[in-house]
Amino acid sequence: MKRERPQAHDAVATDRRGFVGMAATGLAAATLASQPVSNVAAAEATVAQREKTFRDHLLECLGGPWPEACPLNVRSREPVEFRGMRIESGRKDGYRIESIDYEVEPGDRVAAFVLIPDGVDAAHPAPAVAVWHQHAGEWHLGKSEPAGLAGNPMHHTGVALAKEGYVVICPDALCFEERQSPVLEKGNYERFEFLRLTVAGRCMAWKNILDMRRAIDVLAARPEVDASRIGCYGHSMGSTHTWLVGPWDERLTCLVGNCCLPTYAAIERTHLLHCFPNFIPGIHQYGDTPDIAALIAPRPLLLNFGETDKGSPIEEVRTGVERIGTAYREAGVPDRFSSFIEPGVGHVLSDAMWQRTREWLARYLKA
Repeated sequence: MKRERPQAHDAVATDRRGFVGMAATGLAAATLASQPVSNVAAAEATVAQREKTFRDHLLECLGGPWPEACPLNVRSREPVEFRGMRIESGRKDGYRIESIDYEVEPGDRVAAFVLIPDGVDAAHPAPAVAVWHQHAGEWHLGKSEPAGLAGNPMHHTGVALAKEGYVVICPDALCFEERQSPVLEKGNYERFEFLRLTVAGRCMAWKNILDMRRAIDVLAARPEVDASRIGCYGHSMGSTHTWLVGPWDERLTCLVGNCCLPTYAAIERTHLLHCFPNFIPGIHQYGDTPDIAALIAPRPLLLNFGETDKGSPIEEVRTGVERIGTAYREAGVPDRFSSFIEPGVGHVLSDAMWQRTREWLARYLKA
């Protein structure tokens, strides 16, 4: 299995501290020198706490460091069979489809579809995109919708990207499609998993991020994939997954989220019930969801929104994208962040949103 690169230092957070942070540290050191020995340890702890970055606090609130990666143990499930249907030889119009599963943690396997464009192989590798599926209260759907085998044709985005020349992976998120409980139905299992993880000192977002990083492991290890050109796209919960995983996997060189940036300020103002991955215990004392997305800088990030989307109240979205834009300006790459708010449009993947998505991915993955 291909090993992950070590994560780079949080340059954006360092820049934000800048001269003021260094001056404060120097002043603190001088102050410590004048204190009685008995007070030094407590004072040092206080200084260290102040020096912690938002990224550090985020990791603690999510559930702590990621475990050592276990072997993927990828298995082929050919021929492709889905809900009693047999996809002949896995061949489709302009691409082929593979059914696989792989291990994300010992004993926990994830099923996924991989779509490979015609003409792409080990001798002719292509850029790749991981597509994170939506929620929509449709726990019976997961990977099959972006893979074009079920659900709303609007969201057959994995197929559309495969036809544009990308290798695409569409995995099931926890609690969806093949990752449902044999005992608890629909949302009851999702609530159970959120509570189980929270009691264990983690949360649903931590688990989702871990699983997504393993999906990138799968893509990066495939011979048809140019591992230097991997991106991701998601709609709704898939958009949340995009800005959640972005700070923790630098192999994602281009990211797109469609219709989801519910800030905690908006959630509290509107009493909004939302997908469990949006809720990270303890994080709001340190920042809000746009601060998480801002950690993706300086890598390219596009976020699309519908002006009338009740799941992402637009007042807070406008403030949030300004905050993200500031992080990209501070990183010296203001052109690598783009946001689009479509007037009069709700929680959909519109033609205009999809056009911007295609252009953004092509700009940074095909150039």
